[in-house]
Amino acid sequence: MAGSRGSSEARLPAFIAIFLAFFCTGNCTAQVPLLMWSTDGLPPLASSAAGHITSVDQLAAYLTVAFSSGPHTVLLFLQDKLSKDDFTVFGGVFGNKQDSAFQNLEATLQSSSSSVTLPALEWSGSSAIPALLQEKLGVSPLLVDADTLSHLSINTSISNLLLINLPYCTGLPTSCKEVLHENDKVIGNVLSVMKAKNVPYTAIYTGLQPSRVISETSVSDQSVGRSLLQAVLPDVKPPIMFNVSGNPCIMLWAQNLSVSLSGTSPWIDLAEQTPSLTGSMCNTSNSRLVLSYPSGFTLSFAMSQRFYRVSARNWFTLDTVQLQVSNLTASFIGSRGIYAPAEYSFHCQSVSSFQDALLVPNNTNQNTSQWRLNFIDFQIQGFGLANGTNFSYASDCAGFFTPGIWMGLLTSLLMLLIFVYGLHMIMQLNTMDRFDDPKGPSISVPQSE
Repeated sequence: MAGSRGSSEARLPAFIAIFLAFFCTGNCTAQVPLLMWSTDGLPPLASSAAGHITSVDQLAAYLTVAFSSGPHTVLLFLQDKLSKDDFTVFGGVFGNKQDSAFQNLEATLQSSSSSVTLPALEWSGSSAIPALLQEKLGVSPLLVDADTLSHLSINTSISNLLLINLPYCTGLPTSCKEVLHENDKVIGNVLSVMKAKNVPYTAIYTGLQPSRVISETSVSDQSVGRSLLQAVLPDVKPPIMFNVSGNPCIMLWAQNLSVSLSGTSPWIDLAEQTPSLTGSMCNTSNSRLVLSYPSGFTLSFAMSQRFYRVSARNWFTLDTVQLQVSNLTASFIGSRGIYAPAEYSFHCQSVSSFQDALLVPNNTNQNTSQWRLNFIDFQIQGFGLANGTNFSYASDCAGFFTPGIWMGLLTSLLMLLIFVYGLHMIMQLNTMDRFDDPKGPSISVPQSE
């Protein structure tokens, strides 16, 4: 069971938020929400975990405590159908109270001295709630409406069960909201009559049956834990790794390793195939990763590292990339920015030979100009694999000052110069220190003929 009791500020400033926090965690049964508030006060109700479904027996035990002392007048607003989704769809869940179909109900719960909310009450039949209240109060329900109630004399020395039936929509969502809004007006009118009569009461708003029955697929036959996460998350292919004596030496990963013979030939994604690493090698100064694919293509990545005195550290560079198929060999030089500190990996979102090319065709090879390479989300490391099966920190090819940043900086500088120039001009304005005397002789200018 879940409920709340306290001051109006801390209890339910917007009771609909409670329904957003409760969702079914297992195989859902039919449920109806139940709202309960009283002018006399209600016993506290211990809160429970989100998603808990309150059973009829638990509700019966709570009503036994709530109605244990003295006679009670109970108003039962029984709607034909009701689900917690009605509150989330047609209530003011986004703070727009004017658009809520439950304005009177929300205001009543907010101002009530005591209230209880059961977002998910187990539904066991249309007559379960009326029969339960009839059993706890020891009286039969009396069907009334706002007009009848205004002329009804209520004897507070005995228990009373007043039943107010409310309809539910059967058409479009717009008509549903209108029907719920009219029901909310009925609730407001009934409560106004009870307030005018100065009769203490306990009100309950629920449904004869749920308007929506939520069903969830059982997961009892599925494995849990890591296997469940693996079933939900998409598979991510592991990086290509070349080991020497069981130690990782070269790592490469790419979302796509696409090659094309010319501008009109279709792209072939080699990353979808599993390569052989025969011919790969690595040592402290040079590394070579050879990827031989079943389709007949062979990609080779040659890397080297050396010490640079200016930076006082070792750097590695991707020197060449070779593509071989049949008797053709195409060679590309990684002479534009494919480098990183020796203990880092190199990463680039796009490494291509034709657009913003980082791979420059080797003019000494006649076949190179016929081929195009395009590597997407490319990352490679040929030295300093100290993290085992993980890449080291990546040095990205993207520069810090992108064209967009430069445009923004230059535009801001231009606007600043205009502002400074305008401010300087305003500060140079001076008022006249001498004025003409209107009472003195006018200035005459002789005219010559």
